[in-house]
Amino acid sequence: MKVLNYGSLNLDYVYTVDHIVQGGETILSEKVETFCGGKGMNQSIALAKAGLPVYHAGIVGEEGDFLLDTCREYGVDTTYIRKLPAKGGHTMIQVDKNGQNCIILYGGTNRMQTKESIDETLADFGEGDYLVLQNEINLLGYIIDRAYEKKMKIVLNPSPFDAGLDACDMTKVSLFLLNEIEGEQFTGTADPDEILAKLHELFPKAEFVLTLGSRGAVYSDGSQKVFQDIFKVKTVDTTAAGDTFTGFFLASTAAGKSPAEALRIAAKASSIAVGRQGAAPSIPTLEEVMASLQA
Repeated sequence: MKVLNYGSLNLDYVYTVDHIVQGGETILSEKVETFCGGKGMNQSIALAKAGLPVYHAGIVGEEGDFLLDTCREYGVDTTYIRKLPAKGGHTMIQVDKNGQNCIILYGGTNRMQTKESIDETLADFGEGDYLVLQNEINLLGYIIDRAYEKKMKIVLNPSPFDAGLDACDMTKVSLFLLNEIEGEQFTGTADPDEILAKLHELFPKAEFVLTLGSRGAVYSDGSQKVFQDIFKVKTVDTTAAGDTFTGFFLASTAAGKSPAEALRIAAKASSIAVGRQGAAPSIPTLEEVMASLQA
């Protein structure tokens, strides 16, 4: 069994501010820092730090050496990452004094996937292998279709939730990991139980993990629901919290752990990440997480 994460790689420019800027307002940033990020890269690093070998596929731009070096540093296989002479994906992130953030995303080379390069990458994967996806790259629907033909297990984090998902046959997805806002966008309801019920109507063969912010997270496969509360910590930066949760949940289930165990490990990993600055650097190792759970 191999794991391929086909996703974005970004440079994150993080601005520390008193409050999130409002329309028409100009404020002074206390500092600016540059980190590696992108939902795809964050999840690959989380998978690797959680002990699951992962291949990352995607495209970086002219400034992409930093991203490639960081992937390798954390144990992510970069065989399927291409480099183009163009502007790479990046974000502008505001983080306020309470640790909340807002993000502007520029797709850059993340939006330059081609069908030919996708076919070339997927040729090395097959039945029983995992494919992890987010919605920050182009041709997502094509990737899903080709992976489904190869009988890969498709895992989707439908973020950002936008029109790009309309081109995707999501009945081919085996596992969805989404937050309560995305759940409401999918179903038109804000109630977690109703969200899960409607999602099971839409995609009866799929499993779901619905994260609920400060109210925890729940796993559902249609026959059982498993709830996990949060581990309360002082919030520094929530940027990579969801990606950390995704990576550790997937790594735990791939290692044969039950949904309850996987949720607990993922929640603890996410709680550690929000107590640190940045995206990729904030993600803990499996050893840190397990030590914290046993403390």
